Amino acid sequence: MNNDRIFDGIAEKFSNNIYGTTKGKLRHTLLCDVLSPYVAKPLRVIEIGGGTGVMSAHLASMGHTVTLTDASKDVLEQAATVLSACDGITIRQQYLQAIEDFADYDLVVCHAVLEWLDAPFDAIDYIFNNMKSGASLSLSFFNQDANLFANAIYGNFDYIAKGMKVKKQVRLNPKKPLSAMRVVEHCEALGFQVIEKAGIRCFHDYMRDISHQSSKFDELLALERQYHKKAPYMWLGKYFQLILKKP
Repeated sequence: MNNDRIFDGIAEKFSNNIYGTTKGKLRHTLLCDVLSPYVAKPLRVIEIGGGTGVMSAHLASMGHTVTLTDASKDVLEQAATVLSACDGITIRQQYLQAIEDFADYDLVVCHAVLEWLDAPFDAIDYIFNNMKSGASLSLSFFNQDANLFANAIYGNFDYIAKGMKVKKQVRLNPKKPLSAMRVVEHCEALGFQVIEKAGIRCFHDYMRDISHQSSKFDELLALERQYHKKAPYMWLGKYFQLILKKP
């Protein structure tokens, strides 16, 4: 776990980059949309790698009891400020692989975590093996297939030819993007029931005129909502979200 990417020292930059942009706003909105039917009644929720607590705050506002975990002390200091007025949230500094009480929760939320880990598929296995039967997992991750598609559009052919690996890893670049189809197959092989599949930002990141990302945000959001659960568009989401259930 020591090689996993955490955000100590760059917590503010991380927060601004994720939530201070149209891409962050759109991602959060769509993740909440997909989750919505599965959080209609009060649940015990644990969020893995919850960062500054934006999703935890949303879930707590709906009446759920939430445990927010993250490996980064700096990020959780920001979360404590963001969540100071929220009831029903417990904050723990903890690596995913050190969490031992998954069985206490009805819903596990793991959004944009896998791509920062050294062994993302091992992490999926660990969550599945420790969840209780009947519990659900909301899993989202940076989509390697969409990443390749985007780089082709940008003309980054040398980068693609090198396997989309860089000599010097930028700290806010995901460590290990994952193929959406491969993750689906892995989860099914483990024994998860795949309840829902959705692409997150199927159109936003490919817009030729990036000013439209903000000037036409409402129209863009409506289009994303219309198509993000439909093939082939969902497979082009820059992030991919799964709602999974352990039988």
